Order: sequence, then structure tokens, then C-alpha cells
Amino acid sequence: MLIALIARDKPDHLQTRLDNRTAHLAYIEETGVVAQAGPLLDQAGEMVGSLIILDVDDMTVGEAWAANDPYNKAGLFEAVELITWKKVIG
Repeated sequence: MLIALIARDKPDHLQTRLDNRTAHLAYIEETGVVAQAGPLLDQAGEMVGSLIILDVDDMTVGEAWAANDPYNKAGLFEAVELITWKKVIG
């Protein structure tokens, strides 16, 4: 099952993102369930959120992955949404 995780950073939390980026990337690598990922950018090109496509067995696994993401644990996100996603192109 593919899940789109869309997370919006809290305002003025770029430093929190930068401080936890290495741990976040290591978590992606060690869990092995991320099919695609990248930051959301504002008009100035600054990171303001994340889009992550998870390839997991079910929504419960996706929710657990999101809860244990170092970015989430650091309090970076203002909002996180997980939506089942169907790949059609690419």
C-alpha cells in the first residue's frame, strides 16, 4: 500500500529541520519503506514541509512510521496528513 505523508512545518522552525535532518535521513534509510521523498518549498526556495511516499502493509504501519520520524519527535510539524495514494504515472 502506498501512502502519501504530507507534513507542514511549524512557522520559523527551519533550524529544527536542519538540526534533525541527519537523523531523519538515517531513519528513512534504516526503515526501508520510503519510495520517494523530498521537502516542500516556499516561494523563496526554503524548506517548509515534507512529502514522503511510504510503501507499507497498511495505514497503521504508516502512522507508526510517521510517529517515529525524528522530525516529528523533534516537534517540527504543524500538521501531518497520511493519505492512501495510487501510483498511475511514473
